[in-house]
Amino acid sequence: MNTMIETQNITLAIPKHTLQEIKLIAVEQGQSISGLMTQLLQELVEHRSHYRLAQQRQMALMEAGLNLGTGGQITWSRDSLYER
Repeated sequence: MNTMIETQNITLAIPKHTLQEIKLIAVEQGQSISGLMTQLLQELVEHRSHYRLAQQRQMALMEAGLNLGTGGQITWSRDSLYER
């Protein structure tokens, strides 16, 4: 099954020296500039998505709290922790 992904053309204004380097990189990787840019932008979107999922997991853990085995009671004082 070959599913077509809808695409849209965009216009970018890139400094000439940067464009020259991009052309070299694309040739080295056997890709078009469009293919290279699409790949990099897709990786950026995936990275952001993974970051957001990790952030949500960590927020859920912080909201749930951790069982430190104290039953919610603090049985020590600051001074007792720093006694020498």
